[in-house]
Amino acid sequence: MKALLVSELTPDLSGVELVEQERPAPAEGEVLVRIRAASLNYPDLLMTQGKYQFKPDLPFVSGLEMAGEVVEVGPESGFAVGDRVMGGAKTGAFAECVALPARSLRRIPEGLGYAQAASMGAAYHTAYVALVELGGLKAGQSVLVHGASGGVGLAACDLAKALGAKVIAATHREDKIEALERIARPDAVILNTGRFREQIAELTDGRLCDLVYDPIGGDVFDESTRCVTFGGKLLVIGFVAGRIPQIAVNIPLMKGFSVVGARAGEYARRFPERGKLIAAEVDRLASAGAITPHIDRVLPLASWREAFEAMQRGEIVGKIVLEP
Repeated sequence: MKALLVSELTPDLSGVELVEQERPAPAEGEVLVRIRAASLNYPDLLMTQGKYQFKPDLPFVSGLEMAGEVVEVGPESGFAVGDRVMGGAKTGAFAECVALPARSLRRIPEGLGYAQAASMGAAYHTAYVALVELGGLKAGQSVLVHGASGGVGLAACDLAKALGAKVIAATHREDKIEALERIARPDAVILNTGRFREQIAELTDGRLCDLVYDPIGGDVFDESTRCVTFGGKLLVIGFVAGRIPQIAVNIPLMKGFSVVGARAGEYARRFPERGKLIAAEVDRLASAGAITPHIDRVLPLASWREAFEAMQRGEIVGKIVLEP
């Protein structure tokens, strides 16, 4: 089968290549899936550079999440050959087949194609854990979403709107404003360069935001500390900007807000029953049409470099999907 193999960690993708290798044989408790679509996530890019917190042993097949159909099952797996499934692990999705533990898969919700199903997992679970589980989001609250054009940010906009929040989508690129207005349908879009607190104050009649969702870090985090209302939460998702910010604890003390780290995968591992309920709720919302991942483009697996480089340049809105 074809697989995207990372054999060396480099800043320029020179350690990544599409290779032919043996199709995996599922071990006990695993299911073999023929992959129909796999979505690109920012951690996939970071792992090729050794910059992600999880560092798999070299060589490894890249790819966090996918969707496809079951082609081989073990006893008591809970799946049957031909089942349409979605899910994944930290690696292995950018290939024609993958063997995964049955517990890491679930059936594709009604109404979702493979490309959309492959784009649901990481982004929407991160958004749900951050906004709902940890943020306690309620209808009518104001939510500021940074990195709104990325997969994780756009999922947060989509989910927050579906749950009745007032959504302010933020981007550092002026050329993405029109696309965000059309695709995310937020209540407002702002540029989050420089000082943006006054824009937030104006949009919220001075109240500021109940939740700030920040996958960016750096200067965006620093200014976001000025945008959270008393009793609100600043949700730390990641550090796409590169600089991991620091905060003096007197700031959340005096302003009365919390800084909360949101690691959706770790949350589900530590609280597996909650993880199952979150997955079921995300699937229910998707089946009802309340949330829908936006696909920026679909490319063949052979065009993996175009996909990775587009993500590296920050030119996408939503998700890139690779099809073997």
